[in-house]
Formats: sequence, structure tokens, C-alpha cells
Amino acid sequence: MRKICFFIILIFNLAFESQAEVKLTFGVYTSDKPSRMVTKFKPILKQIEQNMSDYLQEDIVISMQVYATYEKGIEAITTGKVDFMRLGPASYVFAKENEPGLSILAMENQKGKKTFKGIICTHQDSQLHTIKDLKGKSFAFGNKKSTIGRYLSQNHMMSHDIYARDLAKLAYLGRHDTVGMSVSARKYDAGALKEGTFNKLIAQGHKLRKIADFDNVTKPWVSRKLLDNKIYQTLQSALLNITDPDLLKAYGKQGFLMGNDQDYQPIRRAIAQNIHFSNHIIRTSSK
Repeated sequence: MRKICFFIILIFNLAFESQAEVKLTFGVYTSDKPSRMVTKFKPILKQIEQNMSDYLQEDIVISMQVYATYEKGIEAITTGKVDFMRLGPASYVFAKENEPGLSILAMENQKGKKTFKGIICTHQDSQLHTIKDLKGKSFAFGNKKSTIGRYLSQNHMMSHDIYARDLAKLAYLGRHDTVGMSVSARKYDAGALKEGTFNKLIAQGHKLRKIADFDNVTKPWVSRKLLDNKIYQTLQSALLNITDPDLLKAYGKQGFLMGNDQDYQPIRRAIAQNIHFSNHIIRTSSK
């Protein structure tokens, strides 16, 4: 009887182990419509699952959590609510300040580089042609924590002696697509958004024209603090070894590259200098 019980327990344990899954949660915040975010990331996550399963010989299940705001996304990765996350460069800088234990898994590959463009655009029929022409005009920024939608675009404007006080009106509209559509609808004279969204909107028939561009660092995929080292290494390898051209074309990138914290020093500098963009209003009004 004891032998029978032993074998029953052994068979139960083997069956349980064979069905064991490694469950991970991936996080992302909305820089576009939530439905588009899901459509964009699901195929990539499925490939990561497959790559990790092949490496570990275990079933990997990745669930996806979309956060409504940049702040909620940053909070999720810094408190360990998600295991890994795709962050914007500025969001990574803020998250790293809050939780130094975060680690970069990889950076997105943009045509073999770790940089891509931010765009300052206007309506196709606008009389604006240079940054200098923005004086006295209305301007649409993105999210207040957006790398392109705030920090780099404002840094670029300051480099051409354009500050908040020089604009007739400014607003933070949240998403890149919202900025582009608002400029196309002439609700604002100009706006800042990422190049990919700018090109998509033009392809959709929105009447936009570029008046300036500037470099941004590509987005990092980041792991939470204290993620199991074996899982971290396997997840990193899974990202770096995504090579399916059709999958990457649909995602809009050429894959992933190794990255490190120093890659984001230009973003830290832009954030540190950003106070000067608005402080000109204070100095002007105090006179």
C-alpha cells in the first residue's frame, strides 16, 4: 500500500512540474491609443515567450499591463508590480532615480543606431518655416514627462532662443498622435511628436510639415529590481535574438541592442536644463 501511495505522489509531482509555468508581467504606458499599444506589443511578447521557452525548456507566459499615464507606468516598474517594461528615455531616468536597482535589458534598434528623431511640425499650409518663426505662436507639447513631447523639444527650442514666454499659448496634450492631429486641425500652430507618429499621420492624410528635428535616444526595455538572474539573462537573450524581419517590420524597429545607463546621460542633461524653459515666464512677470 505504501508503494502504491508513493508512486501516486510521484506521478502527481511529475505531472505538476510538467505543467509548471514561469509567469512574467510586461508593462507599458499609453503613448498612443491603448488598442494600438496592444496590437503593437502582443506579437513581440509572443516571440519573447517562445525564445525564453526554447532556452529554459519551460513554459513561459507573459501577461501585458497597459497603464493610462506615464506616472502609473513608472510607479509599476519601480515598485515591482511588473517584471519588465518598455519605458521612454525620460521615464527611465525618473524611474532609475526612484529605484536604482532597475536594470536595462536592451535598447530598441533604430536602423542600426540607438537614436531616432523627434519632430517639430506645423500645418502643411502654415507660414512657419523655422524655429524662430514660433515666436508669438501657439504650441502643443505631449505628456509632461515625455522625452520628445517635452524635454527634448523644449531643449531644442531653447537652443534657438525660444522660451515659454515667447509663445502665445502652450498646452500639454498627452499622446503624440493627439499633438499631430491637433496641429493638422489648426488648433495649434505647431507641436512636438516622435518621427514615427508624424510619418503615420501623414500617411493617413493629415496635413503636416516638418520645420525641425532633433535626436532622441531609443527606448529601453527595463527589468524590475531583484528579478531572478536566470530569468533576467534569458529575457535579455530573448530580446536580443528577435530577428524575424516581418515581426520587426510590424513593430517598426530593427530589433534590439545592448544598452547601459550611460546611454541616457543626454536625457538627464535635458531634464536638468528644462527648468530654464519655464523660468523665463517667472523672470519676465516679476519685472
